[in-house]
Amino acid sequence: MNRNFYFIGIAFFGMINGIFNQLALIFTLLYVQLLAGPLLFGSLSLTLMFSSLMVSTATVILGGIPAAIYERVTGASESSDASLWIWLAGTALLALPAAGNFLKIGL
Repeated sequence: MNRNFYFIGIAFFGMINGIFNQLALIFTLLYVQLLAGPLLFGSLSLTLMFSSLMVSTATVILGGIPAAIYERVTGASESSDASLWIWLAGTALLALPAAGNFLKIGL
């Protein structure tokens, strides 16, 4: 399979988790308001969008950790199809709590 499809899927699951995972979004929003509230002009909508972006980024990073461990154990010099599948599956598993809201609301 083309590598771009893996990356699109990983970004899709990251986006789903960033937008629809309400628990992670509220948790992140509390900390972003304290840390970056003045940088975002105190706007709640900007802070919410930044929080959503942080949750999405964290999903992609955390989903990539098992793939990186796999590549390290196998001694691969670059990503293979197996490591990209592991990364895709990791982000999909992290996006499971948001899947219900995504299916109910939709994009």
